[in-house]
Amino acid sequence: MSSEITQAIHQALATVSDPELHRPLPDLGMVESVAFNNGIAQIKILLTISGCPMRERLHNDVLSAVSQVPGVSSVELEFGVMNETQRDNVKKLLRGGREKFIPFAQPDSLTRVWGISSGKGGVGKSSVTVNLAAALSSRGFKVGVLDADVYGHSIPRLFGIEGVRPTAIDQTFIPVEVRGIKVVSIEMFKPDRADPVAYRGPLLHRVLEQLLSDAYWGDLDFLLLDLPPGTGDIAISLGQLIPASEIIVVTTPQVAAAEVAERAGRIAHQLKQHIIGVIENMSAYVDAQTGATIALFGEGGGAETSRRLSTLVGAEVPLVASVPFDVDLREGGDNGAPIVWAKPESPAAQSFFSVVDQLAPRKKSLLGVRLGVST
Repeated sequence: MSSEITQAIHQALATVSDPELHRPLPDLGMVESVAFNNGIAQIKILLTISGCPMRERLHNDVLSAVSQVPGVSSVELEFGVMNETQRDNVKKLLRGGREKFIPFAQPDSLTRVWGISSGKGGVGKSSVTVNLAAALSSRGFKVGVLDADVYGHSIPRLFGIEGVRPTAIDQTFIPVEVRGIKVVSIEMFKPDRADPVAYRGPLLHRVLEQLLSDAYWGDLDFLLLDLPPGTGDIAISLGQLIPASEIIVVTTPQVAAAEVAERAGRIAHQLKQHIIGVIENMSAYVDAQTGATIALFGEGGGAETSRRLSTLVGAEVPLVASVPFDVDLREGGDNGAPIVWAKPESPAAQSFFSVVDQLAPRKKSLLGVRLGVST
């Protein structure tokens, strides 16, 4: 009878997943020992690192699962810490037995990578990135966001997670999660948030490569990269590291901005990346008091950028949305509450949902792509 209950305890532990790695505890080698005596379940769980921030949640999850096993009257739970060999086994499991690599650059990857680019700063590219991620997540997709704007990183504040650091397992780290969205930024690794980043070209390439390969992203449907403005090192590195990445160009309504925005598309085209659309941010809005349409920043910039890029690539590059100017969009960025979550019915939020509904469906067949299904 005791052996049957012990087996039932093992089965209960198999239903408990690590809160960050999202894998069952036995699969990760975290269950060191299980014993059952006189109604008491004695369990030792190995944490990947000492001071694990998810220890309390793990404690509650294990107690909840094991307490439901018939015959168990109480649970004695002890925590230990993995040794280096055991952590290496976890890292190999997370990487599918392979050495460090960029999962999104592999031929069998089903993750679509969107690079959100702009010709210059100040067009709201980062706000567009977080709201697109929020819209994708709200539609049920598994989403990751990489803040690739190394010098002007702002994604943590826009998501309300400034100062939060990822859990590190040696050279592998777990992205910070916000309502299911996995987020990585260079800011998370600086000693102080106010410290500037002063990297030259070769280091920038290495930083992007490490953020892509050292993070355990898990299975994602979409990875969004908030790219630096312009046509510099990071934009070129993305095309080299993930050739199948797709580019969305963000511009403002000023027609004069179209020429600058076109340059971001040109570098993507030269790198043979697919430009999938243009988003015009800060577009005309309807004044709630008078009902008048107000175009603070002019009109036509998005359409002109779309026209120029369509001519460049020889195929349609659509203007997928004109996001109306909205004070709530700006305040949401300051408060860490994307407007897609804070006011999903607003015209600005609906613009982001419209982009997702247009671009998320796959245009290409999956015929011939290896699906990582194990039996």
